[in-house]
Amino acid sequence: MEEKIMSEFLTIGEPISLFASEDADMSLAQATSFHKYLAGAEVNVAVGVSRLGHDAEYLTRLGQDPFGEFITDQLRENNIGTEHIETTPDYWTAFQLKQRVTHGDPGIFYFRKGSAASHFLKSTLDKVDFSHIKLVHLSGIFPAISEQAKEAFQYLIELVNRYHITTTFDPNLRPQLWASQDEMITTINSFAAQAQIILPGINEGEILMGSRDPEKIADFYLNQSEITHTVVVKTGEDGAYVKTKDGNSYSVSGYKADEVVDTVGAGDGFAVGLITGILEGLPFKEAVARANAVGCLAVQAPGDNDGYPTPEQLKAFMDKQ
Repeated sequence: MEEKIMSEFLTIGEPISLFASEDADMSLAQATSFHKYLAGAEVNVAVGVSRLGHDAEYLTRLGQDPFGEFITDQLRENNIGTEHIETTPDYWTAFQLKQRVTHGDPGIFYFRKGSAASHFLKSTLDKVDFSHIKLVHLSGIFPAISEQAKEAFQYLIELVNRYHITTTFDPNLRPQLWASQDEMITTINSFAAQAQIILPGINEGEILMGSRDPEKIADFYLNQSEITHTVVVKTGEDGAYVKTKDGNSYSVSGYKADEVVDTVGAGDGFAVGLITGILEGLPFKEAVARANAVGCLAVQAPGDNDGYPTPEQLKAFMDKQ
């Protein structure tokens, strides 16, 4: 009998079949050549964590369709646990189109409303064994896709906090998924208050609390609840700013990319580096340096998670710079 692998990392989200244009600087309406990838913020993180040698489990719901089959195959190929992924014939699996650009952020179009993941069953969480989970990564995208997903997300946070498991939370703002900006801000900040480590970017800080100043962003989230003890503000090419509940603060320099191919997935790569650093017991400052490195590698590859490194690739990149 095959021994069951007990995962140390868990996340929940909506995986997507991504069709990325291969026609540079052409609108999605005009583009004719596309390549299919596995995508979705949370699944990107699971892929990266697994690639760096950690057992990862992923929670979602998929349709019984070709996209669902593709995603399941890709998850298994990336050694990500699929034990708690349910499928349904009643709803479809989400997909999206992404523009290829030589400068700036690419245009993206989603086909995800009413998807299988948006009908995720809260009862699925009662089947999860949390005893070996060391860290759970949370993202502001999953609760945005439906009221049902939001309720399941809240229940997951309550379970994780009950088991005293470390949590990271990336706001991952997707305004197009929310009914209004006010609802997005209120809901995201409410979920952030229930997580231990918050990972906002400076652009997100401006939207969520009105400032682009890293220290003010950090102070907002540290003062919001007793649960949050560390805020890591992503400051783009400059790297990251860290502040903790006890007032300790510092900046960690970023890495320089040889060529920026695609900026999508950089923030998720940052989370990958930080999470694996935490799981391996690195000093927090070193974990943030690793986060900057993985984020930098991510922007140098075309897919959302293609640039995430193996341990050997990561070491070579960090040693070189």
